Amino acid sequence: MAERMVAKQAPRFEMDAVLPNKEFGKVSLEENMKNDKWTVLFFYPMDFTFVCPTEITSLSDRYDEFEDLDAAVIGVSTDTIHTHKAWINTPRDTNGLGELNYPLAADTNHTVSRDFGVLIEEEGVALRGLFIISPEGELMYSVVNHNNIGRDVDETLRVLQALQTGGLCPANWKPGQATL
Repeated sequence: MAERMVAKQAPRFEMDAVLPNKEFGKVSLEENMKNDKWTVLFFYPMDFTFVCPTEITSLSDRYDEFEDLDAAVIGVSTDTIHTHKAWINTPRDTNGLGELNYPLAADTNHTVSRDFGVLIEEEGVALRGLFIISPEGELMYSVVNHNNIGRDVDETLRVLQALQTGGLCPANWKPGQATL
């Protein structure tokens, strides 16, 4: 039986990553917390696939909106940082990512994917999991879906904004509407 994670402290992580400037570096939840940032952590199965670039580039194209909400976005797969960099260096029109506005992290030992409950053990890849973590390190939102289905950036932004209200947001709540 899976253990509940939402409304608990998120698993801490530090991973190697390709940063937006295309240099290798590190990303960590602790760093985001130290900087009083929300963390939007999303997992995807593999580089050089078909659904993944649609999500990754959509999030990158809207990165300013996340930044305006004091949120850091981190993409994660079980691929290496070298594969990530090759994919970033591949133009979008040839199934690449092109320029990205946030880091892609490498969970090559599968620890972080396992900690967040998205690892498909027998394949060594992650499901499409998306987690929103408060600046205090509390896991506030979790959604995991089949790898055939891409995620909706509008919904991710809506949920992040709802969480930031600190209020009760009814069904179909939109930013700017009253909370309960």
